[in-house]
Amino acid sequence: MPGEKPHGVARVISKRGFCSRSIAENLVREGRVSLRGKIVRDPETPTFESDEILVDGVPVTASEFVYFAMNKPRGIVTTASDEKGRKTVMDLFREQYAKMFPSKPIPHISPVGRLDAASEGLLLFTNDTQWADALLQTRDRHLKIYRVQVAGKPSDDDLAKMEKGFNVPPRVFGEKEEFMHAERAVLHSEGEKNCWLEITLSEGKNREIRRMLAHLGYEVMRLVRIQFDKYTLGDLKPGELRAVRNEL
Repeated sequence: MPGEKPHGVARVISKRGFCSRSIAENLVREGRVSLRGKIVRDPETPTFESDEILVDGVPVTASEFVYFAMNKPRGIVTTASDEKGRKTVMDLFREQYAKMFPSKPIPHISPVGRLDAASEGLLLFTNDTQWADALLQTRDRHLKIYRVQVAGKPSDDDLAKMEKGFNVPPRVFGEKEEFMHAERAVLHSEGEKNCWLEITLSEGKNREIRRMLAHLGYEVMRLVRIQFDKYTLGDLKPGELRAVRNEL
């Protein structure tokens, strides 16, 4: 098309929903991808959206985009595979998808962002890389809301500190401190020995909530994401999956 700009062949394969970009890069390097009838080995080979691409001789056509929400249970890791043999969100996705659509092949799909193994709640999945990229762009301020159970009860001053922001020690010795802050940090409910906070973030720094609260002297007992942009956890039970719409 006139004025169309080329992209790397691996990116175009990923945008068509065939697989993730990292997997596409490996396919190219292994010599399994042909572009306009010729094998290419450089993932950045200039490619137009309309170009013919084959993987192992099979045409890579644009897939139907699909979007799902999962209630990730605690203890499940957000990776495609795990060197320790732990169950992953992709294992769980395949199980649930097969139950929902027993006659359909499981799509090439990836989680949008991460939740660490100890965290629970809303995790989105898609094969639409543009949609995923848009959700992960912090400049668009796609807010994420969490319910967090902590031992003890943070004071109003501590919650105000979280909203104002402060430097947090690095996870790895020798690295720099990181500035972290919450868009909103409020008390949701309280018991005798612990309480639940509701914390809203606009960024996705590694273990941000846990590290901020640890710096203030509080232990996180549970951390559940209940909302990501317009998408909410709702009544999804742990491990369950439901289809959602592209609302961006």
